[in-house]
Amino acid sequence: MSGLCGWFSREPGALPILDMAAPLHGGNGAPPRCAAHSLGAVALAGAALPGLYHEDGLLIAYWGERPGALARLWRSHGAKACAALSGQFAFALLDERRAEALLAVDRCATRPLYYQMVGRTLLFASHSEALARHPGAGREIDPQAIFDYLYLQALPATRTLYSGQRRLAPGECLHLRAGRAERLRYWRMRFTEHALGAAPQAGLLDALSCAADACVGAAADTGHSSGATAVLLGGGAASVVLAGLLQRHSGAPLATVAVGFAPGAEPALEPASGAARRLGSRHRALLVGARNLVEAVPLLAAAGDGPCGDPAAFALFAAAQAARADGATRLAGAQGAAQLFGGGRRFGALARPGRYERLPGALRQLAIEPVLYRLAARLRRANPLPAYGLDALFEPAFLELVDPDAPAALQEALWWGAQARSGANRQVELELQLDLPCRVLPAFAGACAAAGIDPLHPYLNDAVVAASARLAPAHKLDAGRRKLFAALLRELAPGCSAYGTAAPRMPLGRWLQADARLRALACDSLNDLARRRILRRDFLDLLLSRRLPLDPELHGQTVWLLMMLEQWFVRQRHDGCAHGSRLATVAPLVMS
Repeated sequence: MSGLCGWFSREPGALPILDMAAPLHGGNGAPPRCAAHSLGAVALAGAALPGLYHEDGLLIAYWGERPGALARLWRSHGAKACAALSGQFAFALLDERRAEALLAVDRCATRPLYYQMVGRTLLFASHSEALARHPGAGREIDPQAIFDYLYLQALPATRTLYSGQRRLAPGECLHLRAGRAERLRYWRMRFTEHALGAAPQAGLLDALSCAADACVGAAADTGHSSGATAVLLGGGAASVVLAGLLQRHSGAPLATVAVGFAPGAEPALEPASGAARRLGSRHRALLVGARNLVEAVPLLAAAGDGPCGDPAAFALFAAAQAARADGATRLAGAQGAAQLFGGGRRFGALARPGRYERLPGALRQLAIEPVLYRLAARLRRANPLPAYGLDALFEPAFLELVDPDAPAALQEALWWGAQARSGANRQVELELQLDLPCRVLPAFAGACAAAGIDPLHPYLNDAVVAASARLAPAHKLDAGRRKLFAALLRELAPGCSAYGTAAPRMPLGRWLQADARLRALACDSLNDLARRRILRRDFLDLLLSRRLPLDPELHGQTVWLLMMLEQWFVRQRHDGCAHGSRLATVAPLVMS
């Protein structure tokens, strides 16, 4: 897995940097590159561009597109240098002369970065496994993180399942000086609430063209041919727009892939095949079923930093495998398009304009209390966990260790903290800060890592993010969004303007009822999870036997969340034995 790791301290730990970097490697299995000075050490793996800088006591490991002039910016502006950076990156900067360190991720946190303070030592890594290898890091499990994962179907941006570890949120950096670590938000989305022109598709097309140029340029810089990039054609118009742009900018036939779920998925694959024919791409339509899922589950569990809460990871993994088999080294997807342009499923109902938004400013304070109540209720309906009843779901002793209101409070804080007035733009902020970095991107990254291919996120290019901020809220609601992307399709792929059906969902609930191997995997996982005394055994027993047949889609999602949580626990036990680190817990309740 590509990434970086290291430490910074006046009291260096005894662990050699190569031991900490053991989980990291390049795409061809090459060992990581390392550098060190008297206060710290870094390792960097898988970055084709020069990503290590070591000069005059300044050590930088930069995992991203181009390091640029980070060293110069740091010397002149300190931690404020982050605001001048662009692209998709994560970096660690260790300054021996100032005795300071700076960690940062890009505006959408496309590349994760974890950290932990152990005494006066700052540990950091792109993967929690690398961080946990340091003897001071520990592997104590955080009960609140388990609860948050089940509630949100993902881990919040700043939390991991290990108690001491934290993760940088989008547009955030960590500055360590004088022994004190401070988290800083160096960038946030600022929305324009009114349209800036009669043809919004023109500005968006220009931004997407910049993103396509960056993808093609990155392929050239790394020595790959344009054919080394494949595009996943999902169910929406955004992926076809992306394929059309990449093909136009590369000047060569592009590889595309689409995934359907057997049996009976052939009609669902035809729109993607038709779009590929009009684009002239080398297309591959792939059918996957329950048998493929049984084989994929342990691979997905091993590839991620935490439990994979998004069942879409299975289709992404199948697409990544197919792309690699066809010779591609990178898979580009439309991840981020739904979040930036209001197409997210989970919080879509929140974006519709309400009476509160139409009130004059002077009257809003009078209406704030009922609005807050209604928002809290709508946010809770977007999460399936409360519907089961927490007392019926969790062991009483486990509930005593957690704050059940914390996940909903986080969602509300992100909603009201957005620098926007409209519900559509508040939804975008919620998706960008929570759903995208915590669920969507980890699923895509884990699927690509399991298949041995690199992920690309053209829709998270800075120019595209800025274009989203400039769009009026009406263009992010259902009808406005469809018109916007239909106009883009007419420009890039004439004849494909009707493409844009919803991506098919994996029929996990039906597969669990029909496939004996998959059902056995789920039953074994849930039985083992019951022994950890997190969830009530009677709930787990009823979930597969009675609840699943009543609503296969809803309860299939719950089975997936629980199954992948247990698979993650299994992986940690095996990894802990493999390199000798202990697998401890906050309480025997969680990991017995």
